[in-house]
Amino acid sequence: MTISRTKKLAGVVAAAGLLVALAGCGAAPETAPTSEETTPEVVEGFQPCLVSDDGGFNDKSFNQSALTGMETAAEELGVEVIEVESSSANDYAPNLENLVAEGCTFIVAVGFKLSADTIASATANPDIDYAIIDDSADADFNGESDAPNIKPLLFDTVQAAYLGGYAAAAWSDAAGVNKVGTFGGIQIPPVTIFMDGFVDGVAKFNEDKSADVQTFGWDVEAQEGSFTGGFAANDTAKQTAQGILDQGVDVVLPVGGPIYQSAAAAIDDAGSDALLIGVDSDLAAVDPSVADLVLFSIMKRIDVAVHDATVQAATGDFDVTPYVGTLENEGVGLSGFGAFEAELPEGLADELAALQEAIISGELEVTSPSSPAQ
Repeated sequence: MTISRTKKLAGVVAAAGLLVALAGCGAAPETAPTSEETTPEVVEGFQPCLVSDDGGFNDKSFNQSALTGMETAAEELGVEVIEVESSSANDYAPNLENLVAEGCTFIVAVGFKLSADTIASATANPDIDYAIIDDSADADFNGESDAPNIKPLLFDTVQAAYLGGYAAAAWSDAAGVNKVGTFGGIQIPPVTIFMDGFVDGVAKFNEDKSADVQTFGWDVEAQEGSFTGGFAANDTAKQTAQGILDQGVDVVLPVGGPIYQSAAAAIDDAGSDALLIGVDSDLAAVDPSVADLVLFSIMKRIDVAVHDATVQAATGDFDVTPYVGTLENEGVGLSGFGAFEAELPEGLADELAALQEAIISGELEVTSPSSPAQ
């Protein structure tokens, strides 16, 4: 376990050339204050803290995005962040205990995997405000948080992933390959929601274009598919990626933080022309080493959600009502296509914009068994 304090502003990288606007149920993410705006009045003794899951803060994905959001808020508020990194699931409970001992007044737990330990910590410390990413803190599924001081930060990522599946299918169809694939880290809702939307988006393209783009790695109806068993970039992840590439796909969606690195290595070793789709953050921006392989990314604005929750807690306006990021409130969306934009099939940008509007208006219903309640 490593605890560190920081007051630095993280390297926030904007998603350049966003083709599809990012967007949640509840209030839309707020724009960060400009230098001319007054610094919010912070409650006395406010101490924001963050605990990662075992992916660590350098995952180029949700942990890193959460840290960016809290550091950005801390810079605006003039306070320090205490951050603690977990190396395994065995660290979650002790890390939370240490943050309580450090005097934290607001603790953000990054990820579904910390659910049980976060609920236990929040229950034992009712005077501390908590938030958790990608979990409703509702272990008994009764529709209510199991601790009254936890704010869930959730994302209906299926909406953005649907657009991503449509775009991937259009790319593969134009190339004459007609095969795309996906695989995940662990079969949990924050992972499978990407895969559900991706496969359904491909099906939508096939329906609209009378095409026959095949998907590999995930069966939406059976809720079964290819998983590495963890979020580490290791030989197992590389072998899983290779199994998808062996199907002849030219676009692959790895869902699970660092496992994209294994997919990139498998593509390189195979001499494949396949491209990657990033998740959570704009992968081409946060990891330039793979930018030439990234067609686009399916994004969750975890940084904005954590930023806003931190500011709420700092100013005494903390509200435990769940935040749900959607296309409508700019909590989820697609990044730009970077260097591949000039090669996109004609009319794709307009088609994606029309699909997004149909989803937002309710004309097109896009859901997943893993969609958060709204």
